[in-house]
Amino acid sequence: MRGLALSIGVAQSKDSALMDLGIQQKPATAQSGAKPWPSVVAGVRLVDSEIARIATALSRAFSPPYLFNHAVRTFLLGSLVGKALQQKFDEELLYLACILHDLGLTERFEGDLPFEIQGAEAAKQFLEGQGYVSERIEIVWDGIAMHASRIGQFKRPEIALVGEGAGADVVGPDLSLIEKADVDDILKAFPRLKFKDAFVKTCGDVVRKYPRSASGFMRDIRERQVPDFHPRNFCDVIAQAPFSE
Repeated sequence: MRGLALSIGVAQSKDSALMDLGIQQKPATAQSGAKPWPSVVAGVRLVDSEIARIATALSRAFSPPYLFNHAVRTFLLGSLVGKALQQKFDEELLYLACILHDLGLTERFEGDLPFEIQGAEAAKQFLEGQGYVSERIEIVWDGIAMHASRIGQFKRPEIALVGEGAGADVVGPDLSLIEKADVDDILKAFPRLKFKDAFVKTCGDVVRKYPRSASGFMRDIRERQVPDFHPRNFCDVIAQAPFSE
């Protein structure tokens, strides 16, 4: 995996290291040329801590606008699900996991590992470079790594709600948990920008370059987008194991 390369040297400040990557710390707009960055959307406060601002800038710097907006919507929808279920969760941890959860689909951080693991590792290296608490980094890592798996549904809210929010934005929200008016407010603040087609194309591009990265729903996308690729079958892997029975 291509490392994040954000470790801070003795003679280099965090600000200058981020500037080297073209990252501005304060998210002034939801996307280039868009309206000012809101503080509250659909009754959900967008986390505004220093680490959240830098993570937002990182996500926006390396994500196409449609994918960045999806990351923010993931937090907003996940938060609404959590509130509807009367769950208590650390807003900053959930925000960090959501805003960084698709880094593995970006050109900067894609690689041979499943995209959710690529993204989790990129987020981990970024947060370590910012001196974030290791125990909190582990929760963010789990939230990203498990967001495309049912396993995440059985974890603590800061982990489970990443998958809930992402799923609500990709395939549609459960309107018994989220008010349609809230969904409308979210889409107004962070438009979809032809998300459906763009997301499938991005995933297809990733698995075309890194066939071994396809797992979960990415296998479905690979079958549609890369029909001439034939993955090694697990039955063959077992048959070739070095045992004599």
